[in-house]
Amino acid sequence: MDKLKKLTYELSDEIKKSLDKINYDSLKAQLKNLTEQSQQNDFWDNSQHAQIVMQELSDLQRKVEPWDTILGDFEYLKELIELNDNKIEQDISELIESIKSDMDELRLQTRLSGPYDSNNAIVSIYAGAGGTDAQDWTQMLLRMYSRWADKERAKVSVINESPGEEAGLKSATVEIKGSDIYGRLKGEHGVHRLVRLSPFNSNNLRETSFAKVEVLPEINQPERLEIDPKDLKIDVYRAGGHGGQSVNTTDSAVRITHIPTGINVAIQNERSQAQNKEVAMTIIRSKLVQLQIEQHKDNLSDLKGPNQSAEWGSQIRSYVLHPYKMVKDLRTSFETSDVESILDGNIDQLIEAFIDLE
Repeated sequence: MDKLKKLTYELSDEIKKSLDKINYDSLKAQLKNLTEQSQQNDFWDNSQHAQIVMQELSDLQRKVEPWDTILGDFEYLKELIELNDNKIEQDISELIESIKSDMDELRLQTRLSGPYDSNNAIVSIYAGAGGTDAQDWTQMLLRMYSRWADKERAKVSVINESPGEEAGLKSATVEIKGSDIYGRLKGEHGVHRLVRLSPFNSNNLRETSFAKVEVLPEINQPERLEIDPKDLKIDVYRAGGHGGQSVNTTDSAVRITHIPTGINVAIQNERSQAQNKEVAMTIIRSKLVQLQIEQHKDNLSDLKGPNQSAEWGSQIRSYVLHPYKMVKDLRTSFETSDVESILDGNIDQLIEAFIDLE
């Protein structure tokens, strides 16, 4: 029994440290606040705001409830320990192992404690050096992240796509909604390099191509980041391409430039100018927050514009299909020869290796 008491004491310490890491008390307070908001009579008068609140409420419940269960089980464990009955040692031992197992399943959550880790993500992929192969590579990466999101039961919505001349995509921007999506995908931010026998040249020569992946925490609430309107230049113009007659015959497309950093976003997929402006502002805020993270700046006035090209010498990860098969992350040194599985969206090992590195 003394050994079990010691294990219970150690487990208590582990639980406390884990709860501190995820800011459990703060999450409980947020959950209470959002629950009270959702119960107000006028809550659904603003349906857009209500949907955001309900999504946040659902995400918080998924985070908090497993820990509530662990705390309840631990309280029961303490009651059994206080009985000091040798006849129930087996029950106590099994309960300790059960709690440890539950905590192991939540291990990733305890390491995602950054201020935006629980946010949805805006993922943009841009073709770099490599011509048509790079554009095809961009589409392959979009498929990889979409497959991963499907496995995680996350929702993927296309914001913008620009098709390549012959194949693939020049660029693509998608929103991925789900639990801790930014926290898990933030390590994908950077330049990805592909080496393979090109299907786009007559000699089937080996080709190296690059694509830049940009992962941003979605900031869809203006109060999360206040931007001086004087720092914004907003242009409207006639949208082209798909979207229906009403899109193509009105000045519905919007381009917003953040003058101090030079960041600009153009959106034309939505049907109204107001909707396009709202999406563009969400991405502008998200880009600025990402710059704050990268440059360790609290004030927007201290930020410098982004500068990373998708070419030789700047990649974070290499995917080699010829003359051998290998995916290697240059930051974590994680590598695997199962390239097909990675490209099919099974990137959890890559994700966890980066989180372990932080």
